[in-house]
Amino acid sequence: MREVLADLMAVWTAGGTAGVGTVVRTFHSAPRPPGASMVVAPDGSVSGSVSGGCVEGAVYDLAAEVTASGVPELQRYGVSDENAFSVGLTCGGTIDIFVEPVSRERFPELGEVAGDIENHRPVAVATVIAHPDSARIGRRLVVWPENRSGSLCSARADCAVTDDARGLLAAGVSAVLTYGADGQRRGEGMEVFVASYAPRPRMLVFGAIDFAAAVARQGSFMGYRVTVCDARPVFATTARFPTADEVVVDWPHRYLADQAEAGAIDGRTVICVLTHDPKFDVPLLEMALRLPDIAFIGAMGSRRTDLDRRERLREAGVTDTELARLSSPIGLDIGARTPEETAVSIAAEIIAHRWGGTGRPLAESSGRIHHDEPVDSRVDQV
Repeated sequence: MREVLADLMAVWTAGGTAGVGTVVRTFHSAPRPPGASMVVAPDGSVSGSVSGGCVEGAVYDLAAEVTASGVPELQRYGVSDENAFSVGLTCGGTIDIFVEPVSRERFPELGEVAGDIENHRPVAVATVIAHPDSARIGRRLVVWPENRSGSLCSARADCAVTDDARGLLAAGVSAVLTYGADGQRRGEGMEVFVASYAPRPRMLVFGAIDFAAAVARQGSFMGYRVTVCDARPVFATTARFPTADEVVVDWPHRYLADQAEAGAIDGRTVICVLTHDPKFDVPLLEMALRLPDIAFIGAMGSRRTDLDRRERLREAGVTDTELARLSSPIGLDIGARTPEETAVSIAAEIIAHRWGGTGRPLAESSGRIHHDEPVDSRVDQV
């Protein structure tokens, strides 16, 4: 929902009702992950996507029906052997999409949820998508780390879903959970989709150089909250890095230490060290490689720079096990030369590291294209 939130809020604020389709479950080569949404406004305009084009038309029609009837619906779309190019996923995947009407009356907490997402505060939305009692379908529970709002029409279900939703929220994962009809943990009948809106993962770019500007743009494009840090105020300016969420003037290792102490670094954080200057790189990487929860640590430089940097790190006491976490020289070998091409190379390696990709051309591989789960399951997918 994150990518369509502005359009959904426009309808909600105006007092209208939007039809919202959300991917809640995927199988095989589904093109969009759980949490991907499409909004159909009262004037018929559309924003977002649930399938990259395969079933948008069918979901559009269903959203119009659901908005008119007020009755939410869970629909499965998949490839058909008899008619693969009818309503279905010609890529071979299958997706479950929950389509519901959203308005002030049906989702009064949406304004608060939108504010939390905008201000990087964690919040999860748990929605009943299947239940033997049709009156419970569409019931919603909004869960924060310290409180909750709404109800699934059962105190037992509210407690069970709250506990589980907080676990998913802490991990930054969205998923369908199954319970008994009254929230029993050992049972079936009720399915609840928990959409976790953890704060955007962070990308810390150290070194205010021209390559950093291109990397910051790629990071923002991939959904990271980007910080550019450099000790030199003449280079670390917002004018030079307009796409970064923040530009910090500080010694890199000192800034990283402060962020770690403040709890602002987690298992989804990506660090890109682009200075290739020992006085910055060595103390920074010495600290970064010893932090337990970092998704990716990469450093720019030539082969000679890399060898020299690794030797300096060993002299500083960094072990071979710790050094094994360092990706240097950073980026995949795609023949990049310009800052923009290099940023694509770096982004490609981060994605491959996250999902366990090989970096090989798909044309030279076989089997499934999409990887189901991130290597680090804490990565936010919504």
